[in-house]
Amino acid sequence: MKLYLVQHAKAASKDVDPERSLTQEGRRDIQKVAAFIKSLNLSVDNLWHSTKTRAIQTAEILSEVIKMNKEKIEREGLAPNDEVTAIKDELVAAQQDTMIVSHMPFVSKLASLLLAGREFADTVAFRQGGIVALSTSESSQWQIEWMITPELLI
Repeated sequence: MKLYLVQHAKAASKDVDPERSLTQEGRRDIQKVAAFIKSLNLSVDNLWHSTKTRAIQTAEILSEVIKMNKEKIEREGLAPNDEVTAIKDELVAAQQDTMIVSHMPFVSKLASLLLAGREFADTVAFRQGGIVALSTSESSQWQIEWMITPELLI
């Protein structure tokens, strides 16, 4: 099973844009990442994103370059400070390749829970617009396969 954790791209501050839409820089960054991963021919069963505008916009751009076996789904429970245990349990039970577009600290806590067994292990240095690819085997041990961030791309 593969899990792709994505921190949304750079968004406007709340005082500039109460909806916190992606900035021009954020759009450029996630488009660079999308162009890079297009050649990987990623395929997922599910693409989940939070209900927040910045995550919706990030997911929309990524959905153009990945194959989705099911539809893109806006989900509750993926907000910045939401509990990660229920999502972890659902992922493990479903055993389906999934991409989650969410926020800090949610993605960091979920990655830490999967990789180290505790939410606050800070196992991954997430970046806005970055993707961390995790996988698990039959032994249920999670590992990082790769990570890409906008600043790594020219």
